[in-house]
Amino acid sequence: MPEPTPIFDERATPYPTCVDCWNILTDEMHSLYLLSFLLTADLDKAEQCFVSGMGECEEEIGVFMAWTQAQARRTILKRAIRISRPAPERADDFSFALLKGAAASGETNLFDAILGLGAFERFVYVMSVLEKQSDDDCSTLLRCSRRDVIIARALALERLANAYNTCDQPVGAWRIMFANHCA
Repeated sequence: MPEPTPIFDERATPYPTCVDCWNILTDEMHSLYLLSFLLTADLDKAEQCFVSGMGECEEEIGVFMAWTQAQARRTILKRAIRISRPAPERADDFSFALLKGAAASGETNLFDAILGLGAFERFVYVMSVLEKQSDDDCSTLLRCSRRDVIIARALALERLANAYNTCDQPVGAWRIMFANHCA
């Protein structure tokens, strides 16, 4: 007698169960909390972001198993944005003094330097550099232009580089001096 043909393929990508999601989230708990803290730069807000994000992930069990970790990280990003509401700074708020302030602070700890960035720059840096989100994804999530994302990332990278600079002039000072010289 022939064997019955299975109705479903066990090799197909399964939908995660509640237990599967919880296992993935607990395995990633430290990195998800660190992501929450780097984005919010506040322990209470990070905890709020993390806990509400975990709850939201548990409710969204409709994604494929392979997407659960990425979905959890994206949920944390969205929660942190809702809690912190980062917005781009106006162009006229930028000055040479801000760049010099980063260098003069004498910070040598990269973690502290990231937390010392302005909210929007910190969000863009964490999202685009550490989380490797595209500029389009960043601008969509942060509700700003791609140009704002590109500028904020450049400023964040410059300020972080200045945190390690021991010279009197900030790393990006050559750009300002060159622009003034050519004007």
